[in-house]
Amino acid sequence: MKQFHHLGLPTDDKQPGETYVPASKVWVTDPLKHKYKVEFLRFEPDSPVKGVVRDLPHFAFRVDSIKAAIAGEKVVLGPFEAMPGLTVVFIEKDGAVYEYMEFAAQPNATSWGK
Repeated sequence: MKQFHHLGLPTDDKQPGETYVPASKVWVTDPLKHKYKVEFLRFEPDSPVKGVVRDLPHFAFRVDSIKAAIAGEKVVLGPFEAMPGLTVVFIEKDGAVYEYMEFAAQPNATSWGK
């Protein structure tokens, strides 16, 4: 199952309510707090994230299994634990970037899973 979660937009501007993701050295906003489910991503200059994930918007989907979701896909970043209880991976397909998000079984592992 894939369920739309948010649209991610890179930015160079600080955003209210940003959270730091140490694994990718990026500041992100909570898309569930945005009227249109938009997540803003602001990358540190030394972020290991390069290429399409850093340069293009992405579509994010909640999935039951990242392993199943990425079978046969072109993975461009991850999988990695973005926050406790949240594992993500980015793929490139048909010229677009997609993020697949797998939430831990425990409810409220992260506020983004609501």
